[in-house]
Amino acid sequence: MTGAPMGLGGTRLIGTGSATPDGILTNADLEKILDTSDEWIQQRTGIKQRRVVDQTKGESTVSICCDALEDAIKNTGVDPDDIDLIICATCTQQMSCPSVACRAAERIGATRAAAFDLAAACSGFVYALNTADSLIRLGRYKTIAVIGGDAMSTVMDYNDRSVSILFGDAAGAAILTQDENPERGSIKQIMGADGRGWECLYLPRKAIDVPECDKDNPIELGMLRMNGREVFKFAVKKFQHVIEQTLSEAGIGIDDVAQLICHQSNLRIIESAREKLGIEKDRVYVNIDRVGNSSAGSIGLCLDELNQAGRIKEGDLILLAAFGGGMTWASSLWRV
Repeated sequence: MTGAPMGLGGTRLIGTGSATPDGILTNADLEKILDTSDEWIQQRTGIKQRRVVDQTKGESTVSICCDALEDAIKNTGVDPDDIDLIICATCTQQMSCPSVACRAAERIGATRAAAFDLAAACSGFVYALNTADSLIRLGRYKTIAVIGGDAMSTVMDYNDRSVSILFGDAAGAAILTQDENPERGSIKQIMGADGRGWECLYLPRKAIDVPECDKDNPIELGMLRMNGREVFKFAVKKFQHVIEQTLSEAGIGIDDVAQLICHQSNLRIIESAREKLGIEKDRVYVNIDRVGNSSAGSIGLCLDELNQAGRIKEGDLILLAAFGGGMTWASSLWRV
């Protein structure tokens, strides 16, 4: 849990990008393969459709993360040779080695950049953004590209209603660089985790990874498993708490925040936090209805859509907040 380091420069967000695959999986499509309905899904999640990669065309976590970074480079005009580090937040790597970040560096020709992946599930983009901000403030790196992206459809068992209705595929990217103003960038950030809840949301690759309490789960290995009731309880409580804690420790009121950018997990969770915080709908961005929950891609995609729409202006305070498997949570109060 840290604020902006004293006596050092700040971090400037110079641009964003994003990518969503063309494939669309609607609630009507799910009605054909699951015991569910469009009304049931919308009432419980707020989702109408989700974007999905087409693996037969070579689409993947790598492809959408690379597309998002290329979009950010196009939008900023940054020379790939000037990027010192690429951090990619994802939990759906096709390979544990090489990293998605290394594949992205190869795609854009950033041959000088260091690169690594970061795994914090749905909190990943905020974790990566906070890490990049801290490294820039310390003077270790000048320009860092941050990507958050997941192809969640590749780890969905579409025989399981509780999980498969929620998730979709997307990626978002941001490019950060040094700024002489220490009050620019992440002026307050929180990152936390409680590993005791890992069994509530996990992705086992081998039988040995499955805890005794979940041995009878029919979902096949390599697919995401979730205790929806426990995750919902955790999220409703932790989401509001981390937002309130961030604002309190920064000495900032919710009315000072231009945009609250929440992880797009479930519309009911977002609405619960919004109502308890007393913030207007137009200051809490929502796109879960048309893209679903894209895990680490969620907040980066929201950030880019807001930025491209001109709804984030220089000098604005924006608050990013997320929670995810692990269980993890993170926030970043950012002066643009």
